[in-house]
Amino acid sequence: MSARRVARRANVGRALLLAVVLAVSGCASVAPEGGPPRIANPADPWENWNRKVFAFNDAIDEAVLKPVATAYRDVVPALVRRGVENFFGNVGDLWSAANHLLQGKLEPGLEMGMRVAVNTVFGIYGILDPATEMKLTRRSEDFGQTLAVWGIGKGPYVVLPIFGPSTLRDTTAFPLDRYATSSSLYYGDINNYLVTPLQVVAVRADLLATTKLLGEVALDRYSFVRDSYLSRRLDQIYDGAPPLETFDDEPAEPAAKKP
Repeated sequence: MSARRVARRANVGRALLLAVVLAVSGCASVAPEGGPPRIANPADPWENWNRKVFAFNDAIDEAVLKPVATAYRDVVPALVRRGVENFFGNVGDLWSAANHLLQGKLEPGLEMGMRVAVNTVFGIYGILDPATEMKLTRRSEDFGQTLAVWGIGKGPYVVLPIFGPSTLRDTTAFPLDRYATSSSLYYGDINNYLVTPLQVVAVRADLLATTKLLGEVALDRYSFVRDSYLSRRLDQIYDGAPPLETFDDEPAEPAAKKP
């Protein structure tokens, strides 16, 4: 891949990030139309703008992504769909290995690197997944998690156009995550015409059952998605063992009496 192309992709990523941050910042104080203002959620100070982006994403999903993903699920055999998921998962596993190492987690980093090697060599470039049978479990990590381990705060909750839930920290990491997990690193310009759309459709098809359940059980889909995302990210950052939440109204522990 040429240096010029890499620079162009990096510039596009930075421009997207800047546009999103400026748009959200400019609309953060917009009050809801009609009725009393909502009680502010400390994690979501830009809620009014985020809800508008959430509604936009819903409209795009209903009009384009969901119908295409449904047809993909109904037409493409399950075995083929699984191969597609394995292939993209193998590309992402290499970036996960790098992030484990950046976080100082040597053992899982080496295991993920071994997983990539096994699936690439014996799994036909990741279409098959023999590494899982060898107990090399996938432990996905991204650069947003790495920034968290480095001490960068998550910042406000953000809903990105098309890409959905995020935080300011994850939005900062997103261009690098997207580029590092892009199969164009391996297959060049074909990614722009075939591989990237296929990846989007495959991910959306895998979420069809989840979004159906969400529509049935959530009274406020926006709040449900936001709280679920933030909870899941906290769990990922702490490797499944997040710290216990404390509340201001909890009674203080009584001081121990001196003998």
